[in-house]
Amino acid sequence: MGASYYQFCPVAKAMELLDERWTLLIVRELLSGSERFNEVRRGVPRMSPTLLAKRLNQLVRAGVVEKRDDRYVLTPAGVELRPVVEALAVWGVRWIGELGERDLDPKLLLWDMCRHVDAGAAPEGRTVVLFGFPDVPPAARHWWLVLDSGTADLCDEDPGHEVSVTVAAPLRALVEIWRGDLAWSDALRAGTVELHGPEHLRRGVPTWFTLPPFAAVPRAARTGGAV
Repeated sequence: MGASYYQFCPVAKAMELLDERWTLLIVRELLSGSERFNEVRRGVPRMSPTLLAKRLNQLVRAGVVEKRDDRYVLTPAGVELRPVVEALAVWGVRWIGELGERDLDPKLLLWDMCRHVDAGAAPEGRTVVLFGFPDVPPAARHWWLVLDSGTADLCDEDPGHEVSVTVAAPLRALVEIWRGDLAWSDALRAGTVELHGPEHLRRGVPTWFTLPPFAAVPRAARTGGAV
């Protein structure tokens, strides 16, 4: 744990563990279904592996996470943090200001989209969705999402399969869709997002993903700037 606040207040005691940098985001990843080290890391791509291992070990020692072979599993104490994390997400959507450019991360966005694929809505068989972000540096511009028989896999290199449909958009626009700030239909109508491929696949793409729960949160009137 981090330094003590030396207060008997239960908020202070909880925050001695939870307010260390990255800790709650790791809990967020575990609550989202990640269990193995590399799965958790995909949800915190700017965190060093060394620090991630340290934070996971702290959560294990605190009784929030249990290590089972190569998996990290939330204990009842960890699962009980779900409403806390969800409440923070709702508050953040309602009250935190505009996103800065450094907040926009294609790897994190597409990893979250990958784990929110609606297997019942996606086409049968293998479907390859190529995402292209023209405003992103070349090394992170193209991503391939391979949907196959209810599974989804994200690749940052061409997996060698024929592309079924292409999504071309500024990174900010797709992030805004994912956060619930912009509707697929509005982005497509305005030409902000372009879909290329057979018509039935173009029509289907928006239905293949289930937006995160916080996307439906009503926005509050904001008076401050970006945080």
